[in-house]
Amino acid sequence: MAGLSVIGLQWGDEAKGKLVDLFAAQQDYVVRYQGGANAGHTVVVGDKIYKLHHLPSGIVHSHVIAVVAPGVVTNPKTILGELDSLSSQGVSYEGRLWLSDRSHVVMPWHVEEDRAADRLSGKEDNIGTTLRGIGPCYRDKVGRTYAIRLGDLLRPGLEKRIAKICQAKTKVLQAIDSDFDPASLNAGEITAEYLQYASKLGPMITDTTEMLLTAFESGKRVLFEGAQGALLDIDHGTFPFVTSSNSSGVGICGGSGVPPRWVDKVVGVVKAYSTRVGGGPMVTELEDATGEKIRKQGNEYGTTTGRPRRCGWLDTVAVRYTARLSGVRSIALMMLDVLSGFEELKICTSYQVGDHPFPGFPSHVDDLRQAKPCYEMIAGWSEDITGARSWDDLPANAQAYVKRVSELVGQPVEWISIGPDRAQTIHCPLAD
Repeated sequence: MAGLSVIGLQWGDEAKGKLVDLFAAQQDYVVRYQGGANAGHTVVVGDKIYKLHHLPSGIVHSHVIAVVAPGVVTNPKTILGELDSLSSQGVSYEGRLWLSDRSHVVMPWHVEEDRAADRLSGKEDNIGTTLRGIGPCYRDKVGRTYAIRLGDLLRPGLEKRIAKICQAKTKVLQAIDSDFDPASLNAGEITAEYLQYASKLGPMITDTTEMLLTAFESGKRVLFEGAQGALLDIDHGTFPFVTSSNSSGVGICGGSGVPPRWVDKVVGVVKAYSTRVGGGPMVTELEDATGEKIRKQGNEYGTTTGRPRRCGWLDTVAVRYTARLSGVRSIALMMLDVLSGFEELKICTSYQVGDHPFPGFPSHVDDLRQAKPCYEMIAGWSEDITGARSWDDLPANAQAYVKRVSELVGQPVEWISIGPDRAQTIHCPLAD
């Protein structure tokens, strides 16, 4: 198998980092192809915990070449911070990390635009941005006029370009936000700062599209690492409460520059329940003691923001939709251990809008807001399953839950996670 991809099928935070880390041991390359520093991936190896926002999770494997592809918007300061953190934990990245020269750069004005939009939005309209400038950077990428790519930092004329953009952005921000401080966009200071970043990152900046095409033609094994989750896809998610890139499987090729012929298998990553951060409808949300119990047992607080996540029962209507959208061939069911101790579990199997069942997953947020979950009850289990190391070690009721999820999603569960460590991962016979 040449091209393997790991895609989150919910609203992000599905523990994709753990699965990528597990698969990376058998890969030559690991590729981040969309999103930015708004992603949060945690990898646990023994007593070491690696928290990554920009870099591919597979970078902790010493043999893997890590690639940040053109579809990612990059924050050089964040990347350098992560590299320092990896170095302090004994991870060497020399000669193993490559950044696309086509990747667009998050600049200080993008962060200011993000903050201004957040201050001006009402509670109902707040889309839950991480305030890291990701959306405004993607907006400039599409608009082109004020865009700066990573490769531009290494070319002459940067100071003049930054001065021109600062002048334009200052006028816009002053017009829309009375709290904006024009001194925050000092063109000279910004140029000096980003030239320093360029001097440190320059040896890692290259044409990653050419690199990956050559890798596939040479028979290399490549793992594509998704960020956020498919329900946050800019085109196919719960718009407008989405991210600014194609976070479903449809974004693999556009973000990496690799054609579909090389993507052999997509594994969809799903929590055993549902979570969401920020605004937007969530059909199975539990604003009660049960939801709080799931939050506490799952430690459901954002890796990037620290915000408490909204929690609820597993929504297989949404997951079946995103599995189809992403071309998924198997499922990794994560954090099954969090559901231990519930006498009864619920799974959402369909929606009802008004007096009528709704066919599939709504394409418009207004229909999703009105949707009510139709639940199927499943017996829970009381046993602690974190020590399980095989399918047969799981209680019968836990096995029944996994089987039912597989049936409802329409794809076999291939992997089950029952804790954060690498060893707490079970291969499931349903995929055999």
